[in-house]
Amino acid sequence: MDKKQTFILIIFIFMIVLLNNFFMKFFDIPVDFRSKFASRTNNTIVSSQQLFNLTWREIRDSYYDSSMNNQRWMRWKEHYRGKINTDEDAKVAIATMLESLNDPYSNFMSKEEFAEQNIDIDSKVTGIGVNIASIDGKIYILGVVDGSPAQASQLKIGDIILKVNGVDMSGKAISEVASAVRGPVNSVVEIVILRENNKITKKLKRKEIKVKTVKSYVDKEDKNLGYIQITTFIGASTAKEFVEALEKTEHAKGLIIDLRGNPGGLLPNAVFISNMFIEGGNEIVSIIGRNGYRNRIKAQNTQININKPVIVLVDGGSASASEILSGALKDYHKAKILGTRTYGKGMVQQIVPLPNGTGINLTIAKYLTPSGTDINKKGIEPDIKVELTIDDLKSNNDRQLIVAKNELKKMIK
Repeated sequence: MDKKQTFILIIFIFMIVLLNNFFMKFFDIPVDFRSKFASRTNNTIVSSQQLFNLTWREIRDSYYDSSMNNQRWMRWKEHYRGKINTDEDAKVAIATMLESLNDPYSNFMSKEEFAEQNIDIDSKVTGIGVNIASIDGKIYILGVVDGSPAQASQLKIGDIILKVNGVDMSGKAISEVASAVRGPVNSVVEIVILRENNKITKKLKRKEIKVKTVKSYVDKEDKNLGYIQITTFIGASTAKEFVEALEKTEHAKGLIIDLRGNPGGLLPNAVFISNMFIEGGNEIVSIIGRNGYRNRIKAQNTQININKPVIVLVDGGSASASEILSGALKDYHKAKILGTRTYGKGMVQQIVPLPNGTGINLTIAKYLTPSGTDINKKGIEPDIKVELTIDDLKSNNDRQLIVAKNELKKMIK
């Protein structure tokens, strides 16, 4: 890729971001599937009863399912009329009301919780610096970031996380465990791990960890194989980093794109990367809003189009924007999907600021893959199913990557 092509790609990144910002604002759909709009905290002070009433109205007017999970929504306003005396009362009442929607992605945030989530999208994570995976309902540590609190506390690959701050993590989704581990800078988190049948308790002080969202290399043993890992789509620099990774692997005849454990992030990043594999005019993803309105996001014509064999690695931690990319490449037969079924998060959330510094994370739409497939709670099934075993983790043997390399060699030939 020469300098002119690189420049065109960088310009295209900004075009995608600007177009999607316009598109999402026009149709009231967030750019980020978690919609982190910084500096939108509502510091207006209202009574706790008013806070509940305003939240009730916001949910009524914006929630993607106008039937409100087939219930009479007015009943909640009637039930709590005159009963909300404190913000804690409001929090409990709103949480109860949201639970009736049977939607795990819609939740109320206190002032402290909203402040934690309402941060700039700068590829920074406040936590302890571990990569995790769920296997047979247990949370394993797959990697430890250099210079992180986890490394300082001697956490190791293969350790099983049993509890975080006294809460049992067995059977919980990776996203739930990650949320439990993260927290404000310099706050302390207590983790109980299992290592060789011994329970060990560790207290770690969280710190801000700068994360490079894209990593890449050309295989040392076979220069025809390029590897690109996208750890998250949340970074403002993810698209640029992906272009750099393509430059680094441009002479490879085939690519492995690793989305394992990638929980998603910014829609423009997923659209931009998908666009590099899909011809202009073809649909990348459809957003289905309230009352069934469908808006199609289509690929744009560019001078760059990747036409080499590709394998995408996925697992149960691949969600949201990861599923947009893998779903689009699968539907257009631009890549083979290898690994295990993805998480199945096909819903779009928006963070709505509310008075008293609070807010709600509210589902306002869902998305479909280009073929019209709704992957919510179903996930994307891999073309080639390969599972990691506990023995693989203990021996640091990446069976999925090994199989991917062998399959890619066949595709290149």
